[in-house]
Amino acid sequence: MEKDLVEYIAKSLVDEPAEVVVNIIEGEKSTILELKVSPNDIGKVIGKQGRIAKAIRTILSASATKTGKRVVLEILD
Repeated sequence: MEKDLVEYIAKSLVDEPAEVVVNIIEGEKSTILELKVSPNDIGKVIGKQGRIAKAIRTILSASATKTGKRVVLEILD
């Protein structure tokens, strides 16, 4: 569920939505989502002073409260 959410948000922000890739790494108490976008679009996903990335992480943490797991978003370049 969180993967679909991050993928939808990222594809809405970038110029090249075909290059958006989200990988999931499951752990016992946490889930890591790795977001990879085109090098030209990395700034659009991070935003000024990281505001967009922080907003995406806030939405993710609110979404993850149902499962009781911690969700971490890593933006790869």
